[in-house]
Amino acid sequence: MQSTLTPSLDSPAQQTSRARKLQLLGILSGFTAGAWLGAAEAPTKLVSTGLSPLVISLIMVIGVFLARWSVPALILGTSSVRADVRRAPHLIIWALLAGCLWAVANTMTIFAIRDIGLSIAFPLWNSNSLLGILWGFLFFNELRQAGWRRWLGVLGGALVMCVGAALLAIASSSEAPVAHSYRGVWAALGAGVLWGTMYIPYRKAYLTGMNPLSFVTFFTFGELGMMSALAVSYLGVTPLLRELQSARDVFFWLMLGGFVWVIGDLFQQYAAKYVGISRGIPLSNTNQLWGLLWGILVFGELHGRAHSTYAQVIGGSLLMMAGVAAITLSSATSSEQACWKQAAHREGQRYNIEAEYVEARMDGRQSASEAKPSRTAIDWLLVAAATAIFAYFGATARLPQIPLNWPPALILSAATLTLLLVCGVTLHRTTRFH
Repeated sequence: MQSTLTPSLDSPAQQTSRARKLQLLGILSGFTAGAWLGAAEAPTKLVSTGLSPLVISLIMVIGVFLARWSVPALILGTSSVRADVRRAPHLIIWALLAGCLWAVANTMTIFAIRDIGLSIAFPLWNSNSLLGILWGFLFFNELRQAGWRRWLGVLGGALVMCVGAALLAIASSSEAPVAHSYRGVWAALGAGVLWGTMYIPYRKAYLTGMNPLSFVTFFTFGELGMMSALAVSYLGVTPLLRELQSARDVFFWLMLGGFVWVIGDLFQQYAAKYVGISRGIPLSNTNQLWGLLWGILVFGELHGRAHSTYAQVIGGSLLMMAGVAAITLSSATSSEQACWKQAAHREGQRYNIEAEYVEARMDGRQSASEAKPSRTAIDWLLVAAATAIFAYFGATARLPQIPLNWPPALILSAATLTLLLVCGVTLHRTTRFH
């Protein structure tokens, strides 16, 4: 059996080749994340059936919780999670905080979808790219020593994304009741702020060596705890239980949306790990294009609207994609990567983590002091329990009574699965999921 331990890279040529592979892997992970994060938002269209956005978000988080533990258990086993926690226990707090931020942001996106629609709300909350660039520069030495061309690419791309977002906001406010459209715009932008800030704990975790599969397991406790508190606070216990009971027929679809979101988020985590949050967030924000396709082709959003609205929405989306492309092409130089390593060294010293472990994990390999990951009966029990819960709710589910165009839905689903296969195989071959 081939060992998961990759030898250290001693020669400059090996280091350069490895860095290039990890950069390409991060880019591929970002695009794959975009496809899956875009698909995950499709079930939130159930808000149009009259369910409370808080109930929809809570049920999705239940699906997220099941996936956050079963997927890492299946890939590496919970022994790997325990080993990471022993080395960096401080990151549990950061993971919980990130989970709380995600829960609030996700709830705000559902309000935004209800008020302005999926195809318009998506690009607005993807303003988190701007915060990702700022936090990456301020806290983690990203874009340091990058050169003026890469600075121009990143900042110019961010400016183009802002223009695209403005076009989409104008389109939404001109086509919907003013009270609802502006509320939806602010909800989407607020979600972008929270999600952009959420990436600070991500980057701290990966600079100090924690595996993304380990980080997300504790992340989910923050999600579920915060989401439960929000639902109880706003609705009350009895009304919440009543709404959950009335939503029984669509439980499966919302939980499935949470599960799909976890797959996208895992690839987003690997993108943040290998290309940084200043580039990883814009890459994963290609989900706005997937959201546009799901919204227009599958759910018929914008049907019957004026041609000017279509021009604004499509033009705004293309502008945002052009900005993402500019940021993507501004790849990190060797000088900038050296600054990343300085930030990693600083974080390692702050939390008393051995340098060899941090360096190995930044290179996407196991350190010499780590034991080989293994699965136990507990891991298989977690996978079996999650599968049984999904199967139970799937058996009682019914198709929601909303307009749905099946051929585009099947095509988009096939493309999403293809990206999963290609990126998953590449990730395994390059890093063994480390």
